[in-house]
Amino acid sequence: MYKLLFMALMSAVFMSMYALQTDEELAMHTLFHGKHALNRAVHAAAQQNDQVKLAEGIHAIDESRARTVALQYLQANLRLDTANNPLPGTFLQDEVVVELFKIVNEGEVFPYTYTNSAYGYSVTLNRPGVIMFIRLQFPRTYTVLQPITWRIKCSAEMVF
Repeated sequence: MYKLLFMALMSAVFMSMYALQTDEELAMHTLFHGKHALNRAVHAAAQQNDQVKLAEGIHAIDESRARTVALQYLQANLRLDTANNPLPGTFLQDEVVVELFKIVNEGEVFPYTYTNSAYGYSVTLNRPGVIMFIRLQFPRTYTVLQPITWRIKCSAEMVF
């Protein structure tokens, strides 16, 4: 009888360990997917040339187009609606919050070092670029893990 009870107890332990491992794997895939989506969005934003300034020989980023393109890429890659809420039937369940969108343009002296001590982030840009932070929450599959929220940070420079 004690062997049967021990087997039932060990089955419960093994199932909870399996649930924990599954949640951890899904969490890492979600983090990487969010990082890649943000990376694509920031790189696309950094390539939005200001055509008027470019005609004058000045490399600069068109700020309104850069913001629009960054949000479009982020929404397409994470399958979000225009308010950054997940589309129905997608894996994410909570809004993706854009915490920072900063354009470092031709008015700065390069190399330009951006430091944000509140978020623990520092980057040196050698030409005009874009810096963007998002907050992404992991939708737990099981309740073994505590809720996870990431602040994903990324930057990209204009390529010319």
